[in-house]
Amino acid sequence: MNNINTENRSVQILSMGVRLEGFISIPDEPKGLVVFVHGSGSSHHSPRNQYVAQVLQDAGLATLLFDLLTAPEETIDLRSRHLRFDIDLLARRTMGVLEWLDLQPFAYDLKRGLFGASTGAAAALLAAAELPEKVDAVVSRGGRPDLAGEALAKVETPTLLIVGGDDEAVIKLNEQALTEIQAGIQKKLKIVPGASHLFEEAGTLEQAAELARNWFLEYLTPVSVR
Repeated sequence: MNNINTENRSVQILSMGVRLEGFISIPDEPKGLVVFVHGSGSSHHSPRNQYVAQVLQDAGLATLLFDLLTAPEETIDLRSRHLRFDIDLLARRTMGVLEWLDLQPFAYDLKRGLFGASTGAAAALLAAAELPEKVDAVVSRGGRPDLAGEALAKVETPTLLIVGGDDEAVIKLNEQALTEIQAGIQKKLKIVPGASHLFEEAGTLEQAAELARNWFLEYLTPVSVR
């Protein structure tokens, strides 16, 4: 682990008329900023996303984890499970967070990436398609990029799709999504052997985090400090 001093603080983000809870971590002289767009039934307290965020922080990247749904919405979604699949809603909330970042002094000069998991990957890609000037890289872990639909053809952002080798149905969905992202941009599909959908097997989440870290460092780090 690098000895990097990191400022950590809870934040409330006004996005699309609602207040979303978040947690931001800013290392000294950050090389870029990664916003986490979590997936179905998850929150900014997700241990998997927190682990990946720590790996990114150790590499000098700032991270923002936030809740896509308010507490009352989470309660409703636990019963109905429909809000987590409302990709338009989740993407609009993500776009609102990107616009909130425009007003934050710490983020002024930082390139931004989106790290999406499960349905959050579709929301991240839709946000990147709608606000290409605000997103410099996208990584999906165990994601459902196919749910972004026609927006995939509008994505102009370097995109890495990471899927577990044992997650066969999702591999096929990611392969199809990759073909729909327009040619001419950097796009890759990386398969982590032996990993299931949630990357719970020993060493698999570590591999996914390293792939994400390397992608973000390549596309978020200013050339002058590489």
